[in-house]
Amino acid sequence: MWVSSSFRWRANQGNIVLMNTSFNINGIIVITGAVGLMGKEHTRAILENGGSVALIDINIEELNNFKYLLENEGYKDVYIYCCDITRKENIEEVLEDLLKKQRPIVGLVNNAALNPSVSSKLENDNKLESYDLESWDNELNVGIKGALICSMVFGGVMSKNGYGSIVNISSDLGIIAPDHRLYVDEKTGNTQFKPVSYSVIKHALIGLTKYTATYWNESGVRSNVLLPGGIKNNQNDEFLKKIENLIPLGRMANKNEYQGAIIFLLSDASSYMTGSSLVIDGGRTAW
Repeated sequence: MWVSSSFRWRANQGNIVLMNTSFNINGIIVITGAVGLMGKEHTRAILENGGSVALIDINIEELNNFKYLLENEGYKDVYIYCCDITRKENIEEVLEDLLKKQRPIVGLVNNAALNPSVSSKLENDNKLESYDLESWDNELNVGIKGALICSMVFGGVMSKNGYGSIVNISSDLGIIAPDHRLYVDEKTGNTQFKPVSYSVIKHALIGLTKYTATYWNESGVRSNVLLPGGIKNNQNDEFLKKIENLIPLGRMANKNEYQGAIIFLLSDASSYMTGSSLVIDGGRTAW
């Protein structure tokens, strides 16, 4: 009987079970912003599906702590790199070291971002007319330039190998504008705006995705973008009540609810998907 290469046989209590292996990760996935809230979730998902991880972040203490935790849980092949993704020479040094490992580089998750929060102070309300241009430069450097550099370096080696998947992490705010009514203080009437840099970066990542998808269309490298909705993470009750009214499912996402999407996009389960935007936002953009 013919069986697709996406499946394998496994014995289970005397029975033969057909298992789908298209979700397996067979190689190293590079993750930027790796010790942030979602970087850790992406890491765990990849390790649980057979992959190795190269974790890049600027926080060496958190990198060491996270690696120690993962290794104590029995995970192997966890490589950590403390470096600045906006400096191409730093990323090339990471690549040089990874090429010495026993497994190939098969994926990249461009997750790093400064993601400034909406300010709680009126004097730093992020108004467009007075937006700090130094913050603009820093945030675009990490969010766009960093993603470009990592795509150049790791995408380049994957194209030479004829196989790989790039996943850029955008946001539902990559296709809609922020609803600034969410950030109005009901007691004072003051508004602290979502920074303009956030919208520009998240929209730009979609453009970068489409460019690399068509640039490497014949090299075996796919490129897609994940657009997650807001994630519940100790927001105050006033904010939660407001945003939940904007979401058809009536709640923000739990931090682990994007693990399946990451594995889908990185693995052969999405082998006919490139240049696409995967929106997982509880239905917010469907209103």
